[in-house]
Amino acid sequence: MSAAQGERPVVVTRDESCDGPLSRELRRRGMPVLLWPAVSVTQGNPDGLRAALEQIGAFEWVVFASRHAVAAVLAQLAQAPAGLKVAAVGQATAQVLRQRGWPVHLVPEEGDAAALVARFAADGAVRAGKTRVLYPASSRALPALAAGLRQLGAEVVQVEAYRTAGAALDVADCRAWIARAEIAAVTFASPSAVDELAHALGENDFRKLLAHAAPVAIGRTTARALSARGYQPVIAATATLAGLAATTHRLLNPGA
Repeated sequence: MSAAQGERPVVVTRDESCDGPLSRELRRRGMPVLLWPAVSVTQGNPDGLRAALEQIGAFEWVVFASRHAVAAVLAQLAQAPAGLKVAAVGQATAQVLRQRGWPVHLVPEEGDAAALVARFAADGAVRAGKTRVLYPASSRALPALAAGLRQLGAEVVQVEAYRTAGAALDVADCRAWIARAEIAAVTFASPSAVDELAHALGENDFRKLLAHAAPVAIGRTTARALSARGYQPVIAATATLAGLAATTHRLLNPGA
């Protein structure tokens, strides 16, 4: 079905239901939504994470880069251990932690790994050779965060908390929308979503999609994944799902 004039939909590429948090935020602002989940998130091998959490007292810091890592850890460790310091890559992840009663001691203004490493450095939070950091991560975690902390002198134990893989899209339906050039914007909440959507559609249809639909990224890391493919995304004013929705709305309704 074609979109009515003024009701061009926004694509949500993150793994969520039709009543998921980003979809709700977009609809609340009057924007129709198309769900194109480009990635699927599943439980990782729990053995490594379980073993690390059994030794949580040996760590000074735990670093979370996503809400999925938070969910995996809190499923086994509901309360933050006394004395453990908690860092979050972005405000969205920090918000989830606080909602579950965990303190957040360090979160950068910019929601990416480089900004978090810079905050660790600026705050003197790493004592070279003495600071141990637990990093529960995606199976596809980029190396920047762990490598940056190690360069500061931290001992980083990275364990798989969850697995990220491509999702099964209805590619024929996606291509039909692309052919009609009726999509207003495409939201990306992770670099994996960029890569997996491009892979699922093929580079030619991915290029056609973003020739007519504005790419909107939740943060700088996701934006870099788009820039590497030759696209210039709009970056959310705040690295949260609400911020992603608000920025998309302002982009599509400049006079509102």
